[in-house]
Amino acid sequence: MLRQFLVGATVSACTIVIHAMIMTTVVRVAHEVRAQAIGWAWLKLAAIMITTASVLMVAHVCEVIVWAISYDIVNAVPEGTAHMYFAFVNYTTLGYGDITPVPRWQLLGPMTAMNGILLFGWSTAVIFEVLRKAMLLMEPATAQT
Repeated sequence: MLRQFLVGATVSACTIVIHAMIMTTVVRVAHEVRAQAIGWAWLKLAAIMITTASVLMVAHVCEVIVWAISYDIVNAVPEGTAHMYFAFVNYTTLGYGDITPVPRWQLLGPMTAMNGILLFGWSTAVIFEVLRKAMLLMEPATAQT
């Protein structure tokens, strides 16, 4: 059981680092774009939000790939099972139940789900904050267009 927690904690830490790096980049770029928001404010706001959501979706896919690779390294998934599918089902907490991990690694699924919930919540908070700040800074520009 300790080995499962160590592997799960290590992979979670890796995905959190990936997410933090991407989040700081998204926030920095969104701030720079907002600072230049003169004219066509609504279009820039839409572009900021579409880009933010798209980049965060790519980040989540990368994090699922890290989980899938870890499942492969420790042989946590039954023979013949698609690791990416299994990682996505766990990470997104869908829990179809059509695939279960091998018994000695059964805690990795819930740890993956816990990590996914945390990172989805973090992404939602950043999307909301980027939108809120973009709208605040664009209010004068919106009134002029």
